[in-house]
Amino acid sequence: MTPRKVRDIEYQLLPGSERTTTDIVIERDGTIVVRPPVNYTPEQADAVVESKRMWIYRNLAEWKDLNASAVAREWVNGETFLYLGSAYRLVLVSEQDCALQLKDGRFCLSRSLIEQGGTVAARQAFEQYFADKGAQRFAERVAYFAPKVGIVVAAIKVKDMGYRWASCGSSGILNFHWKCMMAPPRIIDYIVVHELCHFHHRNHSDAYWNEVDKVMPDYRERKEWLRKHGASLEV
Repeated sequence: MTPRKVRDIEYQLLPGSERTTTDIVIERDGTIVVRPPVNYTPEQADAVVESKRMWIYRNLAEWKDLNASAVAREWVNGETFLYLGSAYRLVLVSEQDCALQLKDGRFCLSRSLIEQGGTVAARQAFEQYFADKGAQRFAERVAYFAPKVGIVVAAIKVKDMGYRWASCGSSGILNFHWKCMMAPPRIIDYIVVHELCHFHHRNHSDAYWNEVDKVMPDYRERKEWLRKHGASLEV
């Protein structure tokens, strides 16, 4: 990505695609990403951004409103944490072999972990828990949906992906953010299908969304849920 600026609008310019129109996206972290047609010059991309100035302003304002609901959780008894769309209360326990486990409807976190490693260690415990659980769930859901999309996946990885929910590598590897495990199962399925369909189309063209629609006709509803509630999927 190449950083560029048109007056007060800073954006990241991606390599051109085979599309005939320019794709402008506001990413989860508020970054503006622009992918023009393959034959466009950077100056032509700048012109498109300038022409879409009011659209960009409106969408940035909406992004700020949605992210105002982001939750700052505390590592104390009674705080709630999300897992597969449900909220579970946190309880600090003195005697526990593992750092974190979901038991009797509560997230049990080792008290000594907090005392020795602080909030950094506590957050890492949740990240590891979600990554471990995610590896199994994503393997199962990819195995279910991949034949429907008509592709074969080489490998699946669950890790921290910054502002992205997932990505589809050119080598056939699917990457998923561990934070996805906080979303409801139907939203996780949408993320899976979204990435699988990128094997056919490396863009968000009409042809791409038609592929998604074939497998998941109600994808728009799921996509909208993620847009509105994605900021709350945080530890």
